[in-house]
Amino acid sequence: MKTSLIRHVCAAALVLTATMAPAVAAQSDDTAARSHIGAQARLLGEKIVPHKLPFQNTTVGGLSGIDRDPCTGEYVMISDDRSYLQPARFYTARIAVDGAGVHSVDFTGTHPFLQPDGSVYPPASAGDGKAVDPEELRVDPWSCRYWWAQEGDRPKASSDPVIQPSIQFATRSGAHRGQLPLPPNYEVSMGDRGPRRNKAVEAITFGARNGVLTSAVEGPLLQDGPEPDLEHGTLIRVTQQSRAGDVLGQFAYPLEKIFTESDPSSPWPPDTGVPAILAFPEDPSRYLALERTWVAGAGFKIRIYDATTRGATEVQNMDSLAGQSVVPMRKELVADFHDLGLSTVDNTEGMTWGPTLPGGEQTLLLVSDDNFAQDEVTQIVALGIR
Repeated sequence: MKTSLIRHVCAAALVLTATMAPAVAAQSDDTAARSHIGAQARLLGEKIVPHKLPFQNTTVGGLSGIDRDPCTGEYVMISDDRSYLQPARFYTARIAVDGAGVHSVDFTGTHPFLQPDGSVYPPASAGDGKAVDPEELRVDPWSCRYWWAQEGDRPKASSDPVIQPSIQFATRSGAHRGQLPLPPNYEVSMGDRGPRRNKAVEAITFGARNGVLTSAVEGPLLQDGPEPDLEHGTLIRVTQQSRAGDVLGQFAYPLEKIFTESDPSSPWPPDTGVPAILAFPEDPSRYLALERTWVAGAGFKIRIYDATTRGATEVQNMDSLAGQSVVPMRKELVADFHDLGLSTVDNTEGMTWGPTLPGGEQTLLLVSDDNFAQDEVTQIVALGIR
């Protein structure tokens, strides 16, 4: 999501209901059945991509998702440019990474995403309801085509068009090939239902031998309760679907409370959510979840959690999670970026598995979205996961 945009939107302070808070707190205290989760991480290295790097008549930036292409060994990264600078697009790149760090990032290609009629997407400012907000891309392990998520738009004014979130299919050159039906509660409505503005589908991953597509909304649905504050976290929805779109399960993931107070002189409220999830190939119930938080005066906090749906309440048929007795997904902290010794902690939004190291560690690569802003960076981080 565009954090720079969120900073310019003032919001009223929100407080979690007393009935929701115990469900989140109970998850944090539950240690009875965690033997199958608890990955460990260490920093392998990082690389900063030059700001607004020109490449094939485009501006590299806004990289909000990354995935490794099993057909080429390269990486594919999606830009969340809503066609303001150039048409909505993705990049391919060679990233040299091993146990000694990230040695190079070399971009090899770029293509725009195309609409069903073959045209590029118009800028969001066009106001015709056809714009997109690209946030995540996964390479289909079966076909090596692309599945990509865009979170649409809940407009500020009722006179502006609603843009529904979607998960679309594309060829390796960006041509439209269809889209996945999403669960009804992912739909943006102009009432008090559905995803918040800039808090819709921003995370997808293949799991269960690549036959299941799991997605997460970035923040709580409007009907599920308020956003996190200094006292309470909240619950967001994680959905498992078949490749045909059938909902196989929906669960509540516990998003952490805001980690510190905002600068009182800032008009911008804290911004937090889950921009990426990543399935463990060997366990269909287990995921890495990336939580990204920004607080005025404190900057970014990036945390990775090892989470499981095992034992969690099925919530697909719950219209609202507020006030309900819900067992959320269990989770355990894998890494806090402030503990890794990085040169900077920025707006990290994408992650993917990389190659396996000789000692058996799995590499995890993450990318940050610089929002094309001078005070943010495009950072590639590599971790070793055991």
